[in-house]
Amino acid sequence: MKKNKQKNETPEKFEQLMPERNQSKYTLRLYITGTTNRSILAITNLKKICEEYLEGQYDLEVIDLYKNPGLAKGDQIIAAPTLIKELPLPFRRIIGDMSNKENVLLGLDIREVKEK
Repeated sequence: MKKNKQKNETPEKFEQLMPERNQSKYTLRLYITGTTNRSILAITNLKKICEEYLEGQYDLEVIDLYKNPGLAKGDQIIAAPTLIKELPLPFRRIIGDMSNKENVLLGLDIREVKEK
């Protein structure tokens, strides 16, 4: 009995299955702790950034760790607020209240195009 199975997949087939980066939606998860000032600030700042740079191209799930403490273990959350960017790859984790716009943009792999 052989466990080594060959698949008929090629790198070209893989590339066809992968969506183009500019067409893919961002999948974001923001972990917060209740209605603290930092949690509210993180939600407000992140929504502003997403609306400005990712309008219509993101799904944001806000998870309150006070209501769902078990969810922290799956994404290994050790501090809050924490933003998890699942898609598009690479996976990223941003900790803080999202007030440093440049760090958030860097973490999301978004570059602002500046007109000259």
